[in-house]
Amino acid sequence: MISKPSPEEYSPFASGYVNLVPDNHVIELLERLMESSYQLFSKLTDEQAAYAYAPGKWTVKQVLGHMIDTERTFAYRALVFSRNYIELPGFDQDIYVNNTDFNAQSIQDLAAEFKATRLSNIYMIRGFSEEQLLRTGIASDHLFSVRAFVYMMAGHELYHLQSFKEKYHISN
Repeated sequence: MISKPSPEEYSPFASGYVNLVPDNHVIELLERLMESSYQLFSKLTDEQAAYAYAPGKWTVKQVLGHMIDTERTFAYRALVFSRNYIELPGFDQDIYVNNTDFNAQSIQDLAAEFKATRLSNIYMIRGFSEEQLLRTGIASDHLFSVRAFVYMMAGHELYHLQSFKEKYHISN
């Protein structure tokens, strides 16, 4: 069981993600979300996944691609900090999304990639010792603990799932 990080273990911006996650059972939540998100996205058609709720907003495919990029970024930061490396640069989501073409990929491939990425991260997280989970480092000029990134992975997904429901009218 991974206890919830204290507010000193992440940036004020990240609190929006961490606060979405219930206490203590984050690995089980990551597993449930992996399956439910895979089911949600893999059932969409490419036409449905090309939808953006307003001009200039990301398509469903682009948001899912962003979720994959962010998952990988949070996981990499957790890995690096768990090994005692202490500083990493920031992450600009717009640069990442604008420099790839998620819309050219099938939604089924993106859904499978998200699931594979999450599964890999779950194995990594399960391997962290209690000491490693409490290790910290600097990312985007803020202090973060390894366990904060675990909670941020789940919270980031919950945030976007709510957005899909409210703005894209897509939900399980």
